[in-house]
Amino acid sequence: MWNSFNTGDYSGMMAETRKIRGFNKDEITIYYSHPLTPGPHPGIVLIPHMPGWDEWCRETARRFTEHGFSVVCPDIYARYGTGTPSEVARRRMESGLAPDESVMGDTAASIDYLRQQHDSNNKVGVIGMCSGGRHTFLAACTLDGIDAAVDCWGGGVIMADEELSPARPVSPHTLTQNLSCPLLGIFGNDDRRPDVNEVNRTEELLKKYGKNYEFHRYDGATHGIWYYDKGMYRQEQAMDSWNKTLEFFDRYLK
Repeated sequence: MWNSFNTGDYSGMMAETRKIRGFNKDEITIYYSHPLTPGPHPGIVLIPHMPGWDEWCRETARRFTEHGFSVVCPDIYARYGTGTPSEVARRRMESGLAPDESVMGDTAASIDYLRQQHDSNNKVGVIGMCSGGRHTFLAACTLDGIDAAVDCWGGGVIMADEELSPARPVSPHTLTQNLSCPLLGIFGNDDRRPDVNEVNRTEELLKKYGKNYEFHRYDGATHGIWYYDKGMYRQEQAMDSWNKTLEFFDRYLK
């Protein structure tokens, strides 16, 4: 939990970019942060959000590491070249959406990478925000080896038929029966994607199939309540949901 550390304890971390083989054995870059304290440590894959593999994602990875987690944040947009996050995001938008198959392959490779580390406790969670929340739900329904998942305001978990495409051929909600791990959901009640109706429909499916889940919904909050660099940031709701997320990962991964 926030501010729960002992001021007399040692704290240290290493954070750097590394190369791994992702989907289709493509070389991709990951941002890898891990504690320097004695392990074993649980792992988290942080799937980037729609703005891209940006500074906010890197800072978020380090925040989780400060709380005892090894974190891999893969550059799921590596196939669009390099540049500033906004430049790469622009090229991705011009080329269309990153294919689900590619993102799932990079996520699976990141899970494997965390488990291969000498200080791993062999437990790995997945978390994502915005489109990363959708990818998190999809990963939890399709990939092996996920022990807990957190969907932060993931839009597009429920997709209409006309929204499907070669890049996104399946609406994740149709795979709910295959959800393989506990799921935490963080949502703002003023969000438009996902709106309250979409969150309700997702929850109905989770109940129908008897899944282990918990949803937290916040009044006065829209999309992206953790994004302190944007006007959508909501301090009270952000800190409450951060604590719920840390407690959730502590429960299932530590």
